[in-house]
Amino acid sequence: MITKLLHTRYRVSDLDQSVAFYREVLGLQEVRRQVSPRGSTLVFFKAAGGDEEIELCHYPASGPVRVQADLTHLAFAVDSVAEFARHAAALGYPLSDGPTATADGGVIAFVDGPDGYEFELIEKGGG
Repeated sequence: MITKLLHTRYRVSDLDQSVAFYREVLGLQEVRRQVSPRGSTLVFFKAAGGDEEIELCHYPASGPVRVQADLTHLAFAVDSVAEFARHAAALGYPLSDGPTATADGGVIAFVDGPDGYEFELIEKGGG
């Protein structure tokens, strides 16, 4: 039986650009790097308050990364969508959707990262 989600993988075209986005825009912590047996460069990140990791995979031999609209996204809790939006925009990543109020008084928004992967930001409401 499955007991825990450990990590999810996203293949990326430009490893340096993606690492900078995950570290500087999303504020995630790089926890390790390694090279896989087939030659992929792997970089693992995690959020300060979580155990799950995100694995970035750079493997140029497999061709360019093509992410279609609404294929996938990662959702992150944030204290303030407005604060995150100001931070991300200052680094060249404005919101791609939202902010949108939720029924419970919270706010959601989206930002697109390198390669077109989408990231959802969720500010919990009080209701």
